Amino acid sequence: MPIRIVFSDIDGTLLNEKRSLSKATIEIFKKIKGTIPTILISARMPKAMRHLQKVGGIEDQPIIAYNGGLILKNKEILHSTEIPNPLTETITAFDPNIHFSLYHNDDWFIPKKDYWALREINNTKVDATLLSNEEVIRQWKSKKIGAHKIMCMGNIDDIDRLYEFLEANYTNYLHLYRSKSTYIEISPKSISKKTAISYLLEHQYPYLKLDEAVAFGDNYNDMEMLNAVGYGVAVENAKQEVKDIAKYHTKAGVNDGVAAFLEKHF
Repeated sequence: MPIRIVFSDIDGTLLNEKRSLSKATIEIFKKIKGTIPTILISARMPKAMRHLQKVGGIEDQPIIAYNGGLILKNKEILHSTEIPNPLTETITAFDPNIHFSLYHNDDWFIPKKDYWALREINNTKVDATLLSNEEVIRQWKSKKIGAHKIMCMGNIDDIDRLYEFLEANYTNYLHLYRSKSTYIEISPKSISKKTAISYLLEHQYPYLKLDEAVAFGDNYNDMEMLNAVGYGVAVENAKQEVKDIAKYHTKAGVNDGVAAFLEKHF
């Protein structure tokens, strides 16, 4: 099967050491533009992805944010899945020592600008709105919206306790993604990068098949996606479990692994 659509994870997969797109990546995106859709797929919020779309010249393409919880095209919502507010209340009340960031579409709310918030602001190049978790949830209830993602950050012991609590009580409703020992990213159980790709192909690219897609990733939340597509590619710096299940492999993300694979196939 020829490759007819590209999906790429961002952090750990696509970015160079400056956390941006390299010249080689920009060039290959330009080369295939117009014939091969190139879609960013990430746990990030949309606002933390659009500057990369702009640099890569793919602003007209859809983006898949929040690990599949939100699919957008030109800021139009194509599909959205949210965490119910009562569950968000339970999570954010667990421990006052844990930092809980709440996300909905392009809004990112933090209760305070602490070490954890400043670290995320630096990594994503996006600023956050200062508002208590309680007030955010109150406003969301009145608007009948919920969280696309909850980011929990804190010391390892506190995060371990929260993870154990959530795993024991809510794994039927939530995805719990431990991207670092001090982080838990929480999203609805019903979504994943694979479900988002399947939805996008069905509703935006019905003439394309999963077997004709290439997807690049490095971490546990990429595994289902890499298994599903015809060309599942792990970068060299990927977790060993990811490399074990990937059909193809390429150089490390910071060494233009995505660009190298695409250059070879186009």
